Amino acid sequence: MLSVHTSPLHQPGTGDAGGMNVYMVQLARALAAKGAEIDVFTRCRGEGLPARVPLADLVTVHHLHAGPCGPLAKEALPGTLSAFSRDLLRAAEQRRPYDVVHSHYWLSGQVGRAVAGQWRVPLVHTMHTLGRVKNASLAPGDSAEPAARILGEHQVIDAADRLIANTADEAAALHDLYGAETTRTDIVRPGVDTETFSPGAGRDVARRRLGLPPDAFIPLFVGRIQPLKGPDVLIRALAELLDLAPELRMRLLAPVIGGLSGSGTHAPGLPALCRQLGVDDVVRMEPAVRQRVLADWYRAADVLVVPSRSESFGLVAVEAQACGTPVLAARVGGLPTAVQDGRTGVLLDGHRPADYARSLLALARAPRRARAMGWAGVRHAAGMAWETAADATLATYERAAWTARRGWAGAAARPCPGGIPPLEVLDSRRFRGCSPKRRRADERTINLVSSSIERIAEN
Repeated sequence: MLSVHTSPLHQPGTGDAGGMNVYMVQLARALAAKGAEIDVFTRCRGEGLPARVPLADLVTVHHLHAGPCGPLAKEALPGTLSAFSRDLLRAAEQRRPYDVVHSHYWLSGQVGRAVAGQWRVPLVHTMHTLGRVKNASLAPGDSAEPAARILGEHQVIDAADRLIANTADEAAALHDLYGAETTRTDIVRPGVDTETFSPGAGRDVARRRLGLPPDAFIPLFVGRIQPLKGPDVLIRALAELLDLAPELRMRLLAPVIGGLSGSGTHAPGLPALCRQLGVDDVVRMEPAVRQRVLADWYRAADVLVVPSRSESFGLVAVEAQACGTPVLAARVGGLPTAVQDGRTGVLLDGHRPADYARSLLALARAPRRARAMGWAGVRHAAGMAWETAADATLATYERAAWTARRGWAGAAARPCPGGIPPLEVLDSRRFRGCSPKRRRADERTINLVSSSIERIAEN
């Protein structure tokens, strides 16, 4: 497995770590439980960790030197891909040949298409997020994904022997926006760790452990603090909620659990927004926490709020349901798969704070209905096991190996329908009003990454 930009050892909810990190850890463990040996390769970030870290039986995380051994902004990572590919090829020389390369996110896919070609093994790729989808769902003031990423995604999708999508919605986006053939796209729904995430001893015990008031009404937010996840929607909804029901202020508590995302440039605005709207007394900012502590936060909450503007799946929604907590979420991406509208939670169209406020008020005034949704959520989450996801992933690996044995040799033999679009077509909106200097920089990035990776694949 390849994960260039973030490690499965990183704390979810901080920096660039999120659902993808949980996905890799749990999937690798589930695959290993079925006898697969998994090596996960990621970039050294100067965290003092050994070159090899055992994650579980048959699962090892390897740290490769690519660029400076320290944190790098995601925008700088394309420049490290050639070094990462070369170090990976050297590190793998002493091992027996791999059977399949499974890359995660487009940066890793660029490395995957180089090394899979060198080793003559199939490439399986999971996108997790798509630049074109994110650009269609930008929050006000948020930055668009650059054309370098969009082109890089097209190249990876074109080169992969099999693609794994989390949901049918993501599979449709791969086809409609990137031209991926449905015949080589498999839908593998992520799972949930029901040993960690379960109703446990219940809400009252969880609140005592966390020091929370027993009679509070607690809407919870869990995720990285970035515009894409929509924490601002919750803050504005709380202000609307208190306008609708001012009597709730005495028992309203809204924890926001998560760390700064990426550079964190948008995060300072959240506390300021709380003060501006007069809800800083009911909002409680908390850092990201380990999974077992997070399970108590889910159990303690009356509802998990997921107002994401884009979401490939929404693992937090399934984790909360596994703990017996209903979910109030946006009807975007994979969330309609993760949440059963009207049964395990409520899905809303759009991101209007007033709609979230009215739904929160309805749940606050109907605790019996909320509890019924919570128990339905436990049953719903029970059907999402990582063992099932591992079985489906192994089937994808076998299909990839089978097509490779039949001589399906990758992008050279299987171009994307219509071809990879030229730079000016990739995202014309991205360059509208963009300075010539920024456009030239994006073009240089695209050309550098593509030519370097292709040279490694050829050699």
